[in-house]
Amino acid sequence: MKFRLAYTTLFAILFVTGLSACQSAPEPANATGKLKIIATTTLVGDVVSQVGGDLIDLSVLLPVGADPHSFSPAPKDIARVADADLVFANGVGLEAFLDNLIESAGAQERVISVSEGIALMASGIDHAEDESAEHPEEHGSYDPHTWTSPRNVMVWVQNIASELSRLDPDNANTYERNAAAYSAQLADLDTWIREQTDTIPQDNKKIVTDHALFGYYAAAYGFQQVGALIPGYSTLSEPSAQDLAQIQDAIQQYKVKAIFVGKSVNPALATRVAEDTGTLLVSVFTGSLSEPGGEAGTYLDYMRYNTTAFVTGLK
Repeated sequence: MKFRLAYTTLFAILFVTGLSACQSAPEPANATGKLKIIATTTLVGDVVSQVGGDLIDLSVLLPVGADPHSFSPAPKDIARVADADLVFANGVGLEAFLDNLIESAGAQERVISVSEGIALMASGIDHAEDESAEHPEEHGSYDPHTWTSPRNVMVWVQNIASELSRLDPDNANTYERNAAAYSAQLADLDTWIREQTDTIPQDNKKIVTDHALFGYYAAAYGFQQVGALIPGYSTLSEPSAQDLAQIQDAIQQYKVKAIFVGKSVNPALATRVAEDTGTLLVSVFTGSLSEPGGEAGTYLDYMRYNTTAFVTGLK
């Protein structure tokens, strides 16, 4: 009888102890024990990978070369987002597809805008007379292309590190170290871009692009973004005959030396305007990196490639 009582007591102690251990142990994010992270674009994905490293299981929604303004998610993307611990997005309205996607996936609370905290630009076109530039909060006309300045991407890095640390506090020190190391690389990149762009004569630092993309870059490095072939901040806009006439006038008025068009955009319109105005046409990377190992396989390479294109085209 005493033996049975002791056995029962021991079993109860072991059961309670085991139950307590199960309740206190954190559940792994997935089968690998890593946080399952989604990034919307290749640009966001590369920066997230620099902070998260091998500690996260990262996938990117948009394939290489996809335009974030016009991307349409597939049903499998809804499942991927629903299964993610966090979704990192550029934000500021860049990913037009995202609202419906996260609603379908029930992931509203897990979507993080990496651009949170950046001083947003209301207008990237210096000569445009646009009512929305005065009241961007009413018209949704903030420039979403925050990544064109490395200083802005430093804000991305801190936002990413903060969220990963919040969800995975045991590895917070590693995330912070990674963030500090990558921020130092971004600071070096900023210095290099400034040195390179300072070699362009100031009178030549006037740019025309396929859409209003490089406002933050222009502000950071002393350029004047005088116009865009497609009005507004999205490649989905359609230029009118009046828009095209105005941009051709601006090219001639400001003696613009080159038109910069994204590699993921149909160049037909830009080619016609370049031929009509006798302006050089230069390809740049816009909303996507290249394939890994390519000319713009990382964010750092992306910025170096585009800066070299600006310097070559405008000197």
